Amino acid sequence: MSQNTVNYIIHDGNARGHSQIDWLDSYHTFSFSHFYDANRMGFRSLRVINDDRIAAGAGFPTHGHRDMEILTYVLSGAVEHKDSLGTGSVIRPGDAQIMSAGIGIMHSEFNPSQTEELHLLQIWMLPDTLGLTPRYEQKTFSVEEKRGKLRLIAAQDGRDHAVTIHQDIDLYASILEPGDVINYRVQSHRYAWLQIATGEVIFNGKELRAGDGVQITGEEQLEITTNLNAEILLFDLA
Repeated sequence: MSQNTVNYIIHDGNARGHSQIDWLDSYHTFSFSHFYDANRMGFRSLRVINDDRIAAGAGFPTHGHRDMEILTYVLSGAVEHKDSLGTGSVIRPGDAQIMSAGIGIMHSEFNPSQTEELHLLQIWMLPDTLGLTPRYEQKTFSVEEKRGKLRLIAAQDGRDHAVTIHQDIDLYASILEPGDVINYRVQSHRYAWLQIATGEVIFNGKELRAGDGVQITGEEQLEITTNLNAEILLFDLA
């Protein structure tokens, strides 16, 4: 279900696609794999938001990507990443990892814990240029940097210690506690997508919960608060 207003549409997280196997429980904000919805093919350059829970000791074996900007954002647990560039790292909550697939890259992602489930968001964005040289970048952002305010974690120019995306996107993260208020104005020539990663928020007076998304088209003043706790991602898009 979607609720229409002047400049935004609320996408109900319960209407997302869902796929489940023995080690993976995945919800798809946009059309992905066997889930197809002509009204959910992405938004602007934002193509995939997958909300994945990966069982202990399991993960995605080596597979390939090309011409896509892929950002991994861990909500709980950790993911071990290896790729054909020779990169090997562990991504934990607070980290933002970007992989520019470019002309082609192979990688694997596993939950290295034998006891703890991994919960992450994997986000795909279309690059502004095809055929780029593959690259990898990872940076850490503390809870304090995100508590009660928007922290830029990814941007085209890599400013303010953000990871660099080959696309005109500013991606912000925030961790909210009761009493926190986030205000943000989307400019008239821009677009935005708000993703509720965990918890519950009140967006412009409307209650949203984990999995919900808001598609914002044109100028809009955003006010985001919570009565509980929440973690959000806000994409400001060309």
